[in-house]
Amino acid sequence: MPTSLPRRRRASPVRRERAAQVNGLLAETYPDAHCELDHEGPLQLLVATVLSAQCTDARVNLVTPALFARYPSAADFAAADPEDVEEIIRSTGFFRSKAAAITGIGQALVERYGGEVPGRLEDLVTLPGVGRKTANVVLGNAFGVPGITVDTHVGRLARRLGWTRAEDPVEVEADLAALFPPEEWTMLSHRLIFHGRRTCFARKPACDRCPIAHLCPSAGTGEPPAPRRRPGPRTSATGA
Repeated sequence: MPTSLPRRRRASPVRRERAAQVNGLLAETYPDAHCELDHEGPLQLLVATVLSAQCTDARVNLVTPALFARYPSAADFAAADPEDVEEIIRSTGFFRSKAAAITGIGQALVERYGGEVPGRLEDLVTLPGVGRKTANVVLGNAFGVPGITVDTHVGRLARRLGWTRAEDPVEVEADLAALFPPEEWTMLSHRLIFHGRRTCFARKPACDRCPIAHLCPSAGTGEPPAPRRRPGPRTSATGA
């Protein structure tokens, strides 16, 4: 899996300033923005993030206390019976593939990293079930390494705000990285996720109470503005 971001055109000062205004307002609105997965240390955060795929953080937080009590270390996950793990995490969905990933992560950590979670993206993405999104969550929140977490909320809001037109998470990450300094990446992700969960909903965004509506090109529609079309040849009303 490639770890470098695609090269993007440098964002203009005007676009960066407008994006900074949005980020500043979100910071004022959500001063307590944070990772909502309960965890203690990199291993627990890594496992919880894998479990959060296609599942709410609240549901994951109901499951992980029992999981972490039974398997407190990478070596414990490595030696775990996948069926036992499946039973504990069943309510998070896709429990068989998640259990395979979690036990596989434990084995890989023991075999390659002395049982410790590595603090580099290029190492994290080699672990079973771990992509850039999961790696950036762990890096930003467990190691203090700047990272942009492009989940469904971040991708949706980035498009609505006109920061990107991309659907691919890696391209979205690259577009946001061009707009914001690295020291803002982790908290920007938290703020966008908070806003997506509390105001800028997928189906019916609450634009009437949105603190950044006046800076959002999609305000009132919930959809990104349509791309501009180049004017074509004029035609008559009959199409002639």
